[in-house]
Amino acid sequence: MTTNQGKKAVIILSGGLDSTTCMGIAQAEGYELYPITFDYGQRHKIELENARQVAAHYGVADRHKVIQLGFLKEFGGSALTDESLEVPDMTKPKPEQASSADGAQESEVPITYVPGRNLLFLSIATSYAEVTEAEVIYIGVNALDYSGYPDCRPEFIRKVEEVMALATRVGVEGGPIRIATPLSEWTKAEIIREGMKLNVPYHLTTSCYNGQEEACGVCDSCRLRLKGFAEAGSQDPIAYK
Repeated sequence: MTTNQGKKAVIILSGGLDSTTCMGIAQAEGYELYPITFDYGQRHKIELENARQVAAHYGVADRHKVIQLGFLKEFGGSALTDESLEVPDMTKPKPEQASSADGAQESEVPITYVPGRNLLFLSIATSYAEVTEAEVIYIGVNALDYSGYPDCRPEFIRKVEEVMALATRVGVEGGPIRIATPLSEWTKAEIIREGMKLNVPYHLTTSCYNGQEEACGVCDSCRLRLKGFAEAGSQDPIAYK
């Protein structure tokens, strides 16, 4: 991997598998780590403690910022922020997808999508990066496993980078902050294999949308994680119901 000794990276750290893998990759590439986590009233609030443990594992607890964005819970509109909406159980049959007038199936954004979340996260991470003089922001978006999320697409990331270059001092001075999405085109198994090579502490992470001490094993995120570990030929180190 490329060495970047003395350079800094902001990592959007949720406490989940993907963002923690980004921590491992950024460290392996030689960056000083500056993690940032967002408390947005998520149902799976347990991930905040996981993020703190991950930051401590990498020796950067003193740089770890936890930012309050509780208004996202007030807005609702997602099963992750609105308790009246259920997180889908992926072991149950799905209802038939709606079709348009010409019979074509309409694309469906999952109910676990949080409106504007990654746009907000990247905006605030940009502020942290500019203040700390970090040259890059790592975010664990994945266009394969989460193709239904509009704010995980590569074209979204490219457009945000363009705005960052226009909206920051470092951008107009010719040194724009980059967004690194190393996991974007990897399968979950490929992510896990890479993380295991880098000794990423997966035992400190959680992926469950239901936010229980023991992962539910039936939500979309749990199922993808379990499938990834199985395909990687490894045992998931966290507890499941």
